Amino acid sequence: MKVEPCGPLRPPDLVIQDELHLIAGPLGSLVGLYETAIDRLCSWDNDGHPAGPKMIASTATIRRARLQADRLYARALAVFPPPALDARDTFFSLQRDRPEDAETKPGRRYLGISEPGRRFKGILIRVYIAMLGSAQKLLEEHPGDPADAYMTLVGYFNSLRELGGTRRIVEDDVQSRIYGRRIEERGFKPRGRLEVEELTSRRTADEIPKVLDKLGVQHEHPRRNDTYPIDVLLATNMISVGVDVQRLGTMIVAGQPKSTSEYIQATSRVGRRFPGLVLTVFNWARPRDLSHYETFEHYHSTVYRQVEALSVTPFAPMALRRGLTGVLAAMVRLSETEWNPNDAAATVSRTDPRLVEIVEAIATRAADRANDNDVEDLVRQELEHRLDQWKQEQDVPQRDLVYSRGMSAGTQVGLLSEPDGRPWTDFTVPMSMRDVEPSVDLVLRERGIAPVSDMWDMPARDENSEDEEEAE
Repeated sequence: MKVEPCGPLRPPDLVIQDELHLIAGPLGSLVGLYETAIDRLCSWDNDGHPAGPKMIASTATIRRARLQADRLYARALAVFPPPALDARDTFFSLQRDRPEDAETKPGRRYLGISEPGRRFKGILIRVYIAMLGSAQKLLEEHPGDPADAYMTLVGYFNSLRELGGTRRIVEDDVQSRIYGRRIEERGFKPRGRLEVEELTSRRTADEIPKVLDKLGVQHEHPRRNDTYPIDVLLATNMISVGVDVQRLGTMIVAGQPKSTSEYIQATSRVGRRFPGLVLTVFNWARPRDLSHYETFEHYHSTVYRQVEALSVTPFAPMALRRGLTGVLAAMVRLSETEWNPNDAAATVSRTDPRLVEIVEAIATRAADRANDNDVEDLVRQELEHRLDQWKQEQDVPQRDLVYSRGMSAGTQVGLLSEPDGRPWTDFTVPMSMRDVEPSVDLVLRERGIAPVSDMWDMPARDENSEDEEEAE
């Protein structure tokens, strides 16, 4: 093996971004801030004109995409392909009006369920039993792939608390009622032991691929081996992205999701190869759920108009406090070869004109994105303040300043620090764009009478709260 020296590689010409609609909120704000450094480091001089990579992004269920692209990447948006001449043909989707097309591409049907006066979890039990029993009957009468699509029931929940309560119900109440003569009297077919899995953040990175592989296992009629496919999959919004299992056909949504885009993304996981059926069970005690149930038909006929606009504010004060130091350090260390080594943190000169250029580049981008001169002045002041602190750290005697201190002991002192639960400083740099807040310790108190001093801070209890909606 021989190593040949080579010069610097050319920056990338093309950047492809998938799932652009997910880069919003706090994550989008930090991504837009860090793109300031990435865009500059990926640019090059093209005959005296700065040139950057072309950005191609795929997105779905999004509004105000032009503003999002501008805030994230500082680029104008060009939609490809452009709108077609026929409103029914958008290149990505084709409206089928003929009856024969409906048979080959049946699509997905939505059904809303609400029963005022009944406990919410009691309704869920009955819906789960009906779907599981009818799927078993369909498979026995018409074995094959179309019937297999409904044997794995997907349950979607808005929170882990709701999912945990329903899992206990499925493994107890539903399991006991789905087997026996009583279920046959209602026109369904009984099922044996239910294989229940969940797809949530409680699963480790090693367990998630195993669950996805297991989702691809079909139900046999009858079962002739020891491989038991999933009967019930309970999931949160984790299922909205990256789950592409073609055989899934049914989903029960427990309560209206918080956003329309989340609702569309989650329910589109079923009905990809065979007709899909989505049952949304509404909690009549929640005004928002009741409103969606009353306008169910109109809401679903205009669902794409209801998608909420995304919020991306990369130069908001809190985003600057969390991410500005990382942007500055990246642009300083990676823009010049002499500043690359770890110990070069002690050699960066405060009066170097290249630092002035970096500060102006960040401040100018902030002014263009926020359309506010006050934001430009704030960013410039924060950057100058951090550079002054950097110089003060360099002037401390009898120690070696480095960008990041390793495990080795000695006189090395790291300029940048990772979040470790201690108070956030100007030189704390997150190791992940989702790691911007410290963890919070919870103290569980035994059930009983709260101290008098705490009673004034306790919220009033809702008589229709879900804590009281236990299935009998």
